[in-house]
Amino acid sequence: MTLQSLLGNFALILFALTVGTGIIWCLDVFLLAPQRRERASLALAEFDSRTVRLQIDGIKTEERSRAALESAILRQPTWIEYSGSFFPVLALVFFLRSFLYEPFKIPSSSMVPTLTVGDLILVNKFTYGIRLPVLNRKIIEIGSPQRGDVMVFKYPKDMSLDYIKRVVGVPGDKIVYKNKRLTVNGQALSYQPLPDYLDDERLTYSKQFKENLTGREHRILNDDNAPSYVQNPDAFPQHELCSYNVEGFACTVPAGQYFMMGDNRDNSLDSRYWGFVPDKNIVGKAFFVWMNLSNIKRIGSFN
Repeated sequence: MTLQSLLGNFALILFALTVGTGIIWCLDVFLLAPQRRERASLALAEFDSRTVRLQIDGIKTEERSRAALESAILRQPTWIEYSGSFFPVLALVFFLRSFLYEPFKIPSSSMVPTLTVGDLILVNKFTYGIRLPVLNRKIIEIGSPQRGDVMVFKYPKDMSLDYIKRVVGVPGDKIVYKNKRLTVNGQALSYQPLPDYLDDERLTYSKQFKENLTGREHRILNDDNAPSYVQNPDAFPQHELCSYNVEGFACTVPAGQYFMMGDNRDNSLDSRYWGFVPDKNIVGKAFFVWMNLSNIKRIGSFN
């Protein structure tokens, strides 16, 4: 499932706008504004001199003419005024979404029932380390993804796309998916049956279970009509670490990479098909639904 930004590469666009307006703001503060003040001082000195001469000749002048002259000279050009107004806002937004929290919208159902179509979510950008904006290069190590985390990352086949899935395998893990049941490092996960899940859009029911992913519980869906095997997986990098058969697959997660799966197991294009997610692709940890215009009750944290 993709989490497409409003624009193709919003981070790069926001960075360019922040830098552009910042340059104009600095240019005005350190060069153009002092020049305007200098011109205003010269003009006011000349105005005052002329006023004195007129008063000697008995001609009365208005004080507000002096204030209007000063205001006209010191007034910022419109393009500088708008740039100066936008710069602090753009800089704040850029800082917040680059280092703290970034919003995304869920457009499809691959993470149902945890996340539904239309959920507006927040992603923590510093849980897995501080990264340089745009370049997404980690500069400060803080933590690493854990099994069960819901993570946003750059799609390995197209870095302009943001995907969201659940981490089911961390570096070194042996993941086996057989007959729609996971085994991690030889430990079979437990599955507690729950009432069937109704898809409000398609008006169909799916089998629902509570999966215990080595201590982290969350809900998943299974479609009885979908096959257990993976259909037409890609020849992704290090695909030799995976094997496929009619019952499912087995993969060993390489160093510095992660294995991702959607909670809607039979309706998710994930690591089973296109491979592992490198650490460099990580965007952050999803943790909160802050709005869903179709269902206000969706607001809150999730597992």
